[in-house]
Amino acid sequence: MEILNKAMTGKKERPVKVVQFGEGNFLRGFVDYMIDIANEKGMFDGDIVLIKPIEFGNLEMFHRQDCQYTVSLRGIVDGEAKVLNRKITSVADAVDTSTEYEKYMSLAELDTLRFVVSNTTEAGIVYDETDQFDAKPPKSFPGKLTKFLYRRFETFKGDKEKGLVMLPVELIDDNGIMLKKCVMQLIDLWKLGDDFKTWVDEACIFTSTLVDRIITGYPRDNEKEEWEKLGYEDHLLVTGEPFALWVIESEKDISKELPLPDAGLPVIFTDNQKPYKQRKVRILNGAHTSFVLASYLAGNDYVKESMDDDDIRNFMMKTIFDEVIPTLTLPEAELKEFAEAVITRFNNPYVKHALLSISLNSVSKWRARCMPSLLGYVEKTGKLPVHLAFSLAALMAFYTGTEIRDKALIGHRNGQEYNIMDDRKVLEFFRDNCEKDTRTFVTAFLGEEDFFGQDLNQVAGLTDAVTAYLDDIKKNGMRAALCRIS
Repeated sequence: MEILNKAMTGKKERPVKVVQFGEGNFLRGFVDYMIDIANEKGMFDGDIVLIKPIEFGNLEMFHRQDCQYTVSLRGIVDGEAKVLNRKITSVADAVDTSTEYEKYMSLAELDTLRFVVSNTTEAGIVYDETDQFDAKPPKSFPGKLTKFLYRRFETFKGDKEKGLVMLPVELIDDNGIMLKKCVMQLIDLWKLGDDFKTWVDEACIFTSTLVDRIITGYPRDNEKEEWEKLGYEDHLLVTGEPFALWVIESEKDISKELPLPDAGLPVIFTDNQKPYKQRKVRILNGAHTSFVLASYLAGNDYVKESMDDDDIRNFMMKTIFDEVIPTLTLPEAELKEFAEAVITRFNNPYVKHALLSISLNSVSKWRARCMPSLLGYVEKTGKLPVHLAFSLAALMAFYTGTEIRDKALIGHRNGQEYNIMDDRKVLEFFRDNCEKDTRTFVTAFLGEEDFFGQDLNQVAGLTDAVTAYLDDIKKNGMRAALCRIS
């Protein structure tokens, strides 16, 4: 069977308009998919170059397939179960910042370049004062971006028409504002000059965005069966759901340059994306983060499997409807309608969304997705939200491990190992503290202001509750402990 390549897709060469930090499944099944449709309809005419921003992994398969791949969307469309396959031809190349540094930096010199997309996880947009301008490349994503922008500034001698539009999709509040703040701090740290700082401020646009599509990634369990259906080998195949939403908040109107809505795509340009953001992050993402770790330790491996598990489904329903929705400001009927749509999406029979893939960086995810609901519930009712508090204990149980191997903390479920993936500091904290007595462990974790931005031991009753829940999990197992609070 032939492997997918440019000769098979008939890819047209287009000017490179987008560089994308991140070559993962989500961006390829969301942003690159949308740009591909806009290209097909003659509304964008631009290619994307993928940038691998971290040392882990390689781009061998991208080059072998000429960066061509398939997006397979599966779900309920117009009341019917459908599979929609599309060969994506919007990606022109993939470049490694570590091994192809000069090639990567030369992209900043492209006259046609206009957009920078990024998805470096919630932990990616951080200011690192130890980052070095002379490094090739700087170690942080903001560091890489700042140096990239500086090359462009120098190449075009500060031409205000050559600024770039940043489209970060990392799941943190005001992701564009935070990214710009990091860049400005690095400009000062590296003494790159007021002229460059002014150019970044005035010529570049940092949008804040919200994205929504469940991407399940590569069908590793049945890849050959999928290839047979497609009629070719595709090692970069991305699966996901049909539902999508991209909200882009910008001070300047960029809708004419990025005319995705005109191509019939679910993209909203706005000057305030916060209502959309809060609803999505707290209900959809908050539901994920609150139940997936407990569900995994209860014996499940996938989201759909979790929804078929009455104990987990009941836990999730009570979390959303009893504890999250009461903290939100949009009309209750609208929130409940959105929540029901989320549950329908979780029940998608085609989507095999692995709980372990969702578990990546769960500490920062819990802070972004669940902590605002917990604190809002306490503020509104004066009581602790039982299920959200339990989700903290479930997180601690999931993150229990004493060995870090190949950048992962090793956890155990029923005698089988699983990898816990997070920042090194997080993994080292759990390695060093998880065997201490439960109250000491909980107090230390809730008191880590680097993790939560505050000392959560100050939330009345939270330390006692999490300690009790974690003790119950340790003694009786996750399922028994979870059923006890339902």
